Formats: sequence, C-alpha cells, structure tokens
Amino acid sequence: MDLKRIATAVVATTLFASPTVAFGQSSSSKKPLEKTTCEEFVGLEDSFKPNAVSWAIAYGADGKPESAGVSVEGIERMVPVIVEACQTTPKQSFWQKVKAEFTKLRQKL
Repeated sequence: MDLKRIATAVVATTLFASPTVAFGQSSSSKKPLEKTTCEEFVGLEDSFKPNAVSWAIAYGADGKPESAGVSVEGIERMVPVIVEACQTTPKQSFWQKVKAEFTKLRQKL
C-alpha cells in the first residue's frame, strides 16, 4: 500500500513540476507560455485553457507577476472569446492576444 502512495506522489510531483507535460509537448520542444501561438493554445485540452488564460493575464512577458488576475467567472467568459480570436489569427502570440482581450474587457467595466 505504501508503494502505491509513493508512486502516486511521484507521478503527481512530475505532472505539477513539468509545464511541458501540461502542454503535451516533448522535452525537446520546451516552449514558454509567453511564446505560445494562438494555434497552440487552441490545440490545448479545454480543461487547461482557463489555466493558460489566467496565467497570461497575471504575468508579464518576463514571467513576473503583473496583475492580480481575474475572477473565475471572468476567466470563464474570456476563454471562449480568446479561442474565437485565436482561431481567426492562429499565428499571433497567445500572450499578446490575451492581453489585448483583457484590456478590452477592462475598458467595458
């Protein structure tokens, strides 16, 4: 029983410690989220898209915190908008697209 717990802990640690696993990328193609294209974002699992959008809102291009973020409801409303915007311009930067859409949302409020 202890061996099963240890194995589960190792797997969980590996998943949380490696951002490449979350993106489904191989270790040879490590790519920071701020350099991700819209096309790559659209290809992510739907369950991970809110996390990616939340990160892009909260952090700057240098990976340092820039914003307090948005509520869960705000993220849920933004994800479909960003997916649609990214589908029309797949080669653009995902991070820049999120920042632009977030700015539009802020101006409406």
